[in-house]
Amino acid sequence: MWPYHPELLATPVPRYTSFPTAAEFADDVGEADLLKAIETATGEVSLYVHIPFCEKICWYCGCNTAAANRASRLTSYMDALYREIELVAARMPQTARVRRIAYGGGSPNALAPEEFVRLHAHLSKQFGFTNPLVSVELDPRSLTREWEHVLREVGASHASMGVQTFTPRLQVAIGRVQPLDMITKGVEILRKAGITSLNFDLMYGLPGQTMDDVSHSLAHAAEFNADRIALFGYAHVPHMIPRQRRIDASALPDVEQRFHMAEDGYRQLVNEGYSPVGFDHFALPGDPLAQAANSGHLRRNFQGFTEDQAPVLIGLGASAISSFPTLLAQNDKNTGRYRMLLSQDQLSAALGKRRSPDDQRRGAVIEALLCRGRARIDANLMLEAQLRLSPYIEAGLCGFANGELTISSNALPYARSIAAAFDPYRQHSPRRFSSAV
Repeated sequence: MWPYHPELLATPVPRYTSFPTAAEFADDVGEADLLKAIETATGEVSLYVHIPFCEKICWYCGCNTAAANRASRLTSYMDALYREIELVAARMPQTARVRRIAYGGGSPNALAPEEFVRLHAHLSKQFGFTNPLVSVELDPRSLTREWEHVLREVGASHASMGVQTFTPRLQVAIGRVQPLDMITKGVEILRKAGITSLNFDLMYGLPGQTMDDVSHSLAHAAEFNADRIALFGYAHVPHMIPRQRRIDASALPDVEQRFHMAEDGYRQLVNEGYSPVGFDHFALPGDPLAQAANSGHLRRNFQGFTEDQAPVLIGLGASAISSFPTLLAQNDKNTGRYRMLLSQDQLSAALGKRRSPDDQRRGAVIEALLCRGRARIDANLMLEAQLRLSPYIEAGLCGFANGELTISSNALPYARSIAAAFDPYRQHSPRRFSSAV
């Protein structure tokens, strides 16, 4: 189904949840830049709220998170988060309207249920929103029956569970043990709470994982009638994420095995009735994500592929990233410094990138290629990218005609690599990224 060209997958590339990517963030962006951007926000705005805590820390995880084992740490973090919400809301113009809220982490359900309701109520009071679309990332290991009422109370319609794999021995290998009955209970809670768009995060490329293991997990996800499935390749980067050193690197599938896991997974989910969305997401035809992909309105942001059309995303919480047309700004990753700055009524923006007109132009091309498989390219930009694109064009993986670059229908695994041809920063960045597939 997919042609295999290992030499064209050899170079690690970003996932391009933003452009420029976080690898280009520098400390010349700070609070003043973020405040100015917030003050100019108009129209629809989305919020992302980061809860950097989990009941247990999984070995594979690259998120900015810590164990929720000290009540005082959680309390002081939430105090800072409430203050940040107040400071940001006070600066946002009346013409801006919050339409979406995404709670992520870590795991938002590391909070006590009553604390989560209090957080949502505080956001509502400060931003004055009415019936926004609410999505929540959840850890099934700490998803209790109380959360049915909580999710209904905040009006959540979208939820994502980090399942990763249904195979018990692989769960042990990555430090995330969650028996099948735990997932079953979690799905029941979410559906009773009114969740209409339920996502399962699944991974391939795990240590000791076989093709049958991937197929087994996908079959279970389909049996649960997950509305969305994100099938990610595990990124083993222990030089960047020390906790991954606990994973047996000698048992990891090689690039060719990963390639065929992704290929077989794609085929299986399509046969189960899922619509492919971009290169690693799938959705049932009635889900808003599939509808956005089919109508050409698919977007890509820090949550991955999305139907969210808001031009502004404001990140709240330690390490959260805000995205504006002309600015990317990231809050301090260190929760201690984050709390200290907010105690002094200062926003904690510590890193970022000012997006030049050229960055915006290239970002639009990269997003179009990843979301729609095609993009209009001006002659000068295409000329610059020609050398880097030529191996993919010669292999029939993409083609350029009448001012438009099109990724071939059988070339999805190469989409990020093709998009990277328009990323000038990749020529100079020393940072290693995840495998291209």
